[in-house]
Amino acid sequence: MQFISFVYNLFWGDLFYLPLPNGSQLGISLLVLILIPAGIFFTVRTKFLPVRMFPEMIRISLEKNTGKEKSSVSGVQSLIVATATRVGMGNMVGVVAAVSAGGAGAVFWMWITALIGSSTAFAEASLAQIHKQKDPLYGGYRGGPAYYIHNFFDKKGKRHNIIAVLFALSGLLCWCGVSQVISNSVSSSFKNAFNIPPIVSTVILVVISAFIVLRKNTTVKVLDIVVPVMAIFYFGISVFVIIRNFSLLPEVFVRIFEEAFGIRQVAAGGFGAALMNGVKRGLFSNEAGSGSAPCAAAAADVDHPAKAGLFQAFGVIIDTIVICSCTAFIMLLAPQEITAGFTGMDLLQEAMRYHFGYAGAVFTAITLWLFCFSTFIGILFYARSNVAYLFGDSWKSQTIFKIVALVMLFIGGLATYTFVWDLGDIGIALMTVFNMLAIIPMSGQAIKCLDDYSEKTGHR
Repeated sequence: MQFISFVYNLFWGDLFYLPLPNGSQLGISLLVLILIPAGIFFTVRTKFLPVRMFPEMIRISLEKNTGKEKSSVSGVQSLIVATATRVGMGNMVGVVAAVSAGGAGAVFWMWITALIGSSTAFAEASLAQIHKQKDPLYGGYRGGPAYYIHNFFDKKGKRHNIIAVLFALSGLLCWCGVSQVISNSVSSSFKNAFNIPPIVSTVILVVISAFIVLRKNTTVKVLDIVVPVMAIFYFGISVFVIIRNFSLLPEVFVRIFEEAFGIRQVAAGGFGAALMNGVKRGLFSNEAGSGSAPCAAAAADVDHPAKAGLFQAFGVIIDTIVICSCTAFIMLLAPQEITAGFTGMDLLQEAMRYHFGYAGAVFTAITLWLFCFSTFIGILFYARSNVAYLFGDSWKSQTIFKIVALVMLFIGGLATYTFVWDLGDIGIALMTVFNMLAIIPMSGQAIKCLDDYSEKTGHR
C-alpha cells in the first residue's frame, strides 16, 4: 500500500504550485499538466468539434447498423459498450468522491474536462479505427492504443513494442483496480441500505458477472439491454428531483460556480481542491485520453473511421455533461445540513433518503449495482484486445485474465476504499501517459480522417 501511495502521488500529487490571491496555492499534478493542454490542443485542431459536430453526433447515433461483418459490433453498440464504463460506476462513485473532496465546485471542472476531453476522445477513437485488425477469436474487429502505438513506434516488424506492451499492462492493471472499486462500492452501498454483509453482496455480484463474462459473446448482448434502460431510468429519476426542487436550481448553480473558483471556501486551497478533484474524477468517469474507449471504438464496424470517433466524443458528453450532472444535482439539491459530515456513497444515499425517503437509499443501492455491473462487463470487453496483443490469440489467456478480474472483484468487496481507488487511478494514469506518447504525434492522421469525413458529408 505504501508503494502504491508513492506511485499515486507521483502522477496525481502536486508537481509544482501556482501562487493564488490571499496567499493560497494551486497544486498542479502531472496528469493535469498532460490532459488539459492535450484537450485544448485537440479541441483547437478539430475546430471545436464538440460544438461544431454535435448535431452530426446525434444523427449518426440514430442511424441503422451499416456494418458488413455479421459478428462485428455496430457503431452504436461500440458507443453502448464505452457508455457502460462511462455511464457506470464513475458517474455515481466518481462524482460523489469529487464532491466529497472538492466541494460543489468540482462539478464545474468535471464539465470543463468533458468539453475539452471530447475532442481527445475523437482523436484516439479514430486512430483505433484506422489501425484496427480482424479478431479471429470473437469475430469482427479488435484494436486500441496497444495496436496504434505499436504501429507508430515499431519500424522493424517486431511482434511487440515496449511502449505498446507497457500500455497494455497498464490497462490490465487499471481494470483490475476498477474491478475492486466496483465491488467495494456495491458492498458498501448494500450494507448501508439493507444491512447485508459485504461478503454476501460481493459473492452474488461475482457469480452473476462470471456467468456473463466467461461465455463467448454475451457481453455486448447484455449491455445492449442493461445500459439504455439503466441510463434512461436514472436520468428520469434525476429530472424528477430537479423539477421537484426547481426553485433551488439558481442557488445550486451559484454554489457550483463560486466554489469552482474557491470564492465560498473559508480554507485556503479550496479552488485547488475543486479543480484537482473535478479533473481527476472527470477523467476517471469519461476516460478521455486514457485509451480505454478506443478498445471499443476499434471493434465498431462503421463505413468511415471518423464515425467511431464521433460516437466516442458523444459518449463523453453523455457521460459527464448529462449523467454526472444528474448525480451532482441529486446531492446538491438536498439541504447541506442533511448531508453534512457524510462522504463517499453515504453522502449520495443520505441525499436520496431526503428526496425519496427509505426508498431513495434502496434505489441508490440497486442503481449502483447495475452501474457497477455494466462497468465490469464493459472493462472486460476492453481487456480482450490488450490480452490478445500481449499473449496472442488464445482462449486460455483470455479466460485467465477474466478469472483474475473476477478474483479482484471478490477481493475489492472487502478492501479499503482509498486503496482500491488509488490502484485504479495509477492504472489510468499510466495508460494516459503511454497513450499520449502516440496520439499527439499521430494527431495528423485523426485530423485528416475528420477532414475527409467533413468533405464527404458537407460538415465543414
